[in-house]
Amino acid sequence: MPRRSMVEYRRCLLGAALTILALVTSPSVLAAKTVIGSKAFTESVILGELAAQLTKEAGYDVEHRRQLGGTRVLWSALVRGDIQCYPEYTGTLRTEIFASQSVRNDDELRALLARESMWTSKPLGFNNTYVLGMRRDRAAELGITRMSQLASHPTLRFGFSNEFMQRGDGWPGIRQHYGLPQQNVVGLSHDLAYRGLAARSLDLTDLYSTDAEIVHYDLTTLVDDREFFPAYDAILVCREDVASAVRESLDRLGGRIDEMTMTKMNARAALDREPESQIAASFLREELGLASDVKVESRSARIWRRTREHLAMVGISLGLAMLVAVPLGIVAFHRRGIGRVVFAIADILQTMPALALLVFLIPWLGIGYAPAIMALFLYSVLPILRNTHTGLADIPRDLRESAEALGLPRIARLRYVELPLAARSMLAGIRTAAVINVGTATLGALIGAGGYGQPILTGIRLDDTKLILEGAVPAAVLALLVQWLFGWIERRWVTAK
Repeated sequence: MPRRSMVEYRRCLLGAALTILALVTSPSVLAAKTVIGSKAFTESVILGELAAQLTKEAGYDVEHRRQLGGTRVLWSALVRGDIQCYPEYTGTLRTEIFASQSVRNDDELRALLARESMWTSKPLGFNNTYVLGMRRDRAAELGITRMSQLASHPTLRFGFSNEFMQRGDGWPGIRQHYGLPQQNVVGLSHDLAYRGLAARSLDLTDLYSTDAEIVHYDLTTLVDDREFFPAYDAILVCREDVASAVRESLDRLGGRIDEMTMTKMNARAALDREPESQIAASFLREELGLASDVKVESRSARIWRRTREHLAMVGISLGLAMLVAVPLGIVAFHRRGIGRVVFAIADILQTMPALALLVFLIPWLGIGYAPAIMALFLYSVLPILRNTHTGLADIPRDLRESAEALGLPRIARLRYVELPLAARSMLAGIRTAAVINVGTATLGALIGAGGYGQPILTGIRLDDTKLILEGAVPAAVLALLVQWLFGWIERRWVTAK
């Protein structure tokens, strides 16, 4: 590519990158709201909604980012400042976040949090400890009532939530503490584990003691007879820079929620399909006398909002990929040595699992749009890059020689001969990248980017097929529309030429 064109291209790319960065990570935008996060399970979403409504009642603009993933994702977001508060448990902080500190009591825990410029609310009033559960009939058949008895049944099939598989207070610690020999152990979504037990494809899984599904699926919980699990008192963890008025408001929840109350709220969400915002508003009205104004979006409004979020992720990432991949494809074709390096890097990025890439980007870009757009951009580069290179390579040699014989400068040959002849292949690469982005963008919901993945995640959590379809069907329709759009562009402009 000529030097002047390269300079113009770099200026254009830099301007686009700075504009997008300003839009998605501007401190002035992010600081406008107090952001409450919650983990990807029902109870955390309810507690996050309680915190959000109390913050709003205190007079602050608030946003609740739901279902952001596991403990480490939420903690990283809190440390970075992407969220200001989220629901947590004392046992999780002691055994997961501060595992190397040997925290003996809550006072030491609060001191460690203070060093990280964090504070906790008053305990909410219940201990949601881990328990291991089995179908009642299966446990009775084997005569199992205590966790220590599992060692005598090495062929049992265990299925644990993915986070539990790696945590110090999860499967690795239990296996060592109880000397368990089981090898048939798999990781899966916490909500899907219940269905695995009901379908008899699993014998045992990890449960939360306040899960409403324990009664619904007629499960029995095993006694932790060697006292492995610590206390998991529910609290709210916040950054030190949260306003004192918010802290005072959140402390009003202290001691207000006992285990039975939390279980009933979980049941209303998981079994009765009542929106978490309404459950939280009902609790605050009954317990604190607050008339919280909660509006539930209609399905059409939700779909339209998710469509805008999804289109933003796909459009911005695809536009950036075109700015980068097309020039790189041209350079890779004309400079073979550079091309081998470029393709090697692009191939490596393409083989990286999307979920892993999203998590890797969080420490640098936080949660929300920025890491989702960056991940989609990286996945879009290879199809456009490869098809640009292929389109140029497929141009007949005699046409190239004719253009050179006419004395056309390189930029003129590229503009009037090579790019028009390679346009069909380039467009096919862009179309492939766009369709891939539409599907992959659903994972953005895991880190707070929204889009069609949000109802899919919520539907899986609540075992609600209608919610899953609310995200899956529009995503499929959008992918078909993208296919049609690029086919129309090809017929209208590329084929016509």
